[in-house]
Amino acid sequence: MEGQSFYFLNFLSYLGVTLPLMGFGLLVFTITTPYKEFQLLKEGADTTDPQKVAAAKAAAHDLGGKLLGLAIVLGSAIYHSVDLLDLLIWGIVGTIFQVIVFYLFELLTPFKVVSEIPKGNVAVGIFASRLSITAGVLMAALLSY
Repeated sequence: MEGQSFYFLNFLSYLGVTLPLMGFGLLVFTITTPYKEFQLLKEGADTTDPQKVAAAKAAAHDLGGKLLGLAIVLGSAIYHSVDLLDLLIWGIVGTIFQVIVFYLFELLTPFKVVSEIPKGNVAVGIFASRLSITAGVLMAALLSY
């Protein structure tokens, strides 16, 4: 039973670092985009305006993909880290790289992602989401090497 308490405390320690890292990532993601994701989501409840509904869907896909991509990176960091500091460092690196991937996407596309999502281009939101998830999987694999 004594061994179980060690694992439980270890679980709580890693959870205590991981949840704030997810919150930090969410904060960074919402600060670094010129559109306000949560405002778009809130306005999407107005079902009389199809553009607001579509903008909310696009923002939800985009932000959800970034969070999922970060969670994949954090999962790998938890598994491969040697201690909590290692997890913290890789969590911050993962957040920064998710932002970099978003702006590389913005730079390389023939359209402006930051204007398409608020206009309700759900396809761009979905593609941005999948790009973030893909980047998360690749970064997670890089952490395991």
